[in-house]
Amino acid sequence: MSANNNNATPFAHWFRQCTPYIHAHRGHTFVIVFGGEALDDPDLPTLVHDIALLHGLGIRLVLVHGARPQIERRLAERGAELHYVGGVRITDDAALSCVKEAAGSARVELEALLSMGLANSPMAGVRIPVASGNFVIARPIGVLNGVDYQHTGKVRRIDREALRASLDAGAVALMPPIGYSPTGEVFNLAAADVARAAAVALAADKLIFLVEGNGVTDAEGRAASNLLASDVDALLAGDPEPPEELAQALRASADACRSGIRRVHLIPRAQDGALLQELFTRDGAGTLVSDRPFEELRPARIDDIPGIRALLEPLERAGVLVPRPREDLEEVIDRFRVTERDGTVVSCAALFCWPEAQIGELACVVVHPDYRTRGRGDRLLTHMEALARERGLTHLFVLTTQTAHWFRERGFEPAGVDALPPARQAAYNARRNSKVYVKALGEDAQPA
Repeated sequence: MSANNNNATPFAHWFRQCTPYIHAHRGHTFVIVFGGEALDDPDLPTLVHDIALLHGLGIRLVLVHGARPQIERRLAERGAELHYVGGVRITDDAALSCVKEAAGSARVELEALLSMGLANSPMAGVRIPVASGNFVIARPIGVLNGVDYQHTGKVRRIDREALRASLDAGAVALMPPIGYSPTGEVFNLAAADVARAAAVALAADKLIFLVEGNGVTDAEGRAASNLLASDVDALLAGDPEPPEELAQALRASADACRSGIRRVHLIPRAQDGALLQELFTRDGAGTLVSDRPFEELRPARIDDIPGIRALLEPLERAGVLVPRPREDLEEVIDRFRVTERDGTVVSCAALFCWPEAQIGELACVVVHPDYRTRGRGDRLLTHMEALARERGLTHLFVLTTQTAHWFRERGFEPAGVDALPPARQAAYNARRNSKVYVKALGEDAQPA
């Protein structure tokens, strides 16, 4: 077989791209939460198969499930219903009985699916132990503004040692939306609250919400790729407000981030394979909520050189850029800025200054082909222009053989070689016949 990546089958290419994530996730702890809608879905076995695959790849899993549809059905059969005040449900004796039934039924169904080992199924030859128990110590919400919430509770704490022991034994931990008090009472809990508390108690590497509908979308209706925890309050107060269950997931996500969980994912549950796509591809399938930017434009470091080289080399081979050996990059790495996305350098640019002439050269402007969307090149250019202004420059120039149109569209004007600083004129390679373009810098942009 040829070692040339261009000859790889789509499967081989895909599998190679997944490999870094397989290594990165092994031995890590993920808390995955989904609503009772998943339990009613005929495709539930497919989701469970994907969860089993994660277990097989060495990921420690805690599954938290909701049961609202199942509880409401049981109440309807008895001529009763759940009551809500301010978005919080009141659990009376009849409702609590339905909660217990629904949680028990869900546990049996999930355990059965995780125990499947048929030869003609994705679970062939797999045995996954499941542990479920009184991991959640709860307390009552009590009486708020005159309303008695009865058997509705809040998480008081998680029995971290018992939960961790189950994971250490190789089991998938299953947690229903139920908690227990030291006095022997049972409380109906929100699955999002249980999942958040479990993730924080375990210092989980990821908290994953499988949400209904399209999840979090932007103004154009596209899935929002990332959110900061600080953005969540504004999103919850927006018009229209998110559906209540999505709002619960968002609140829990922000709280988890503020409590030390680095990454929380909101993934559309009904999208087949979205869980795997989110975890094993760079761009994922849902929304990442984090306490720090997922995509960061920052000064380059020495350890960014392999990533910068990966961007530059294809253009160097094509003759678009002048080759820059690693040794040369090491000497000028402080001139570079990079955009890092999930640990990968996806764009770069360099600024070389001639302060005496108040002019600088913008060089090595490259955006990875997979990320030339949503204005990344423009953001990079704006940042570099602001950086030039910060350093007292009034003009920027570029030398280019094939991307003149992109710079012309952004205010660069044709100029002669004599527009370059004397030192740069002396280093100009006439054989390349690069075109010179210059832009006068305004005062309206700030460093990103």
